[in-house]
Amino acid sequence: MPPSAAIPAERLRLSVAPMMDWTDTHCRNFHRLLAPHARLYTEMVHANAVIHGDRMRLLAKDDGQHPVALQLGGSEPALLAQAARIGAEHGFDEINLNCGCPSDRVQAGRFGACLMREPSLVADCVAGMIAATPDTPITVKCRLGVDDDHEWERFLAFIDTIAAAGCRMFVVHARNAWLQGLSPKENREVPPLRYDWAYRLKHERPALQVIVNGGIADLDEATAHLGHTDGAMLGRAAYHDPYLLHRLDAAWFAGETRTRGELLRAWRPYVQAQLERGTYLKHMTRHILGLYHGERGGRAFRQILSEGAHRPGADWSLVEQALAVTEIPQGLPFDERAA
Repeated sequence: MPPSAAIPAERLRLSVAPMMDWTDTHCRNFHRLLAPHARLYTEMVHANAVIHGDRMRLLAKDDGQHPVALQLGGSEPALLAQAARIGAEHGFDEINLNCGCPSDRVQAGRFGACLMREPSLVADCVAGMIAATPDTPITVKCRLGVDDDHEWERFLAFIDTIAAAGCRMFVVHARNAWLQGLSPKENREVPPLRYDWAYRLKHERPALQVIVNGGIADLDEATAHLGHTDGAMLGRAAYHDPYLLHRLDAAWFAGETRTRGELLRAWRPYVQAQLERGTYLKHMTRHILGLYHGERGGRAFRQILSEGAHRPGADWSLVEQALAVTEIPQGLPFDERAA
């Protein structure tokens, strides 16, 4: 099979995982401001929704988000090919197939993590997507296995089957997915992490691009992964502590580290433009609640935004009010409960 279009190696070093209910267009816009070099991903969208649903909402993005990838869910090659074509026509820089989500709803639709037990089907899906979008990279995000699948050979056979269909890049969430007995949240925390499998994959298949994902929570840990794989993908850490994303981008791409306040105020033009279009402030500020994670005034910052952003007429002045509690000079009285 002809291979998928390639992604330049330097564009894979840092990325933010697709996260349901979180990585919408507002979140991605904020993350792009924090990390100019990071690769961003949409929430997972089912192929049927792309074909038949509200594309203006489901595929919403702005030109400043590039490079940005569309993650698709599904297991029918023809539908995934059609959805991939639509995604490419909407300007996405990559189409990623989800083979890692373990939720009951996803399993009922025969996609997500359960596809790891059907490598031939995944290969057919990938081949169809590549044929439909020869100029747009087609990639796969997967786990190490499902349930009690702990055989390296089984995992490698899955990868090799998909690679033979033309896939060049794999995002490996370095833990198993349990299809029964664990919630999606527990599936992100309970199965043990085995980064060594991602490292081994890169070592044994050096021609493939391998991105490691799962449990990466600080700068030193993320940096260590670069010695073994092509890149590190942050998930919850990038959302709950978004300043970490900024620090990584600055450290890895020789950029200037800006303060949290500078970064947030640089987001003001976007927020005001969205407010003028009728977007409620709460739909944007929910993505910045972790900006002052662990910092003086962080709790009060979150509280002001959480309590005020849903009120009618809430505007940028609320964000300034929240910022003000983080900028009380050292030495002045400060309510420690707000930290």
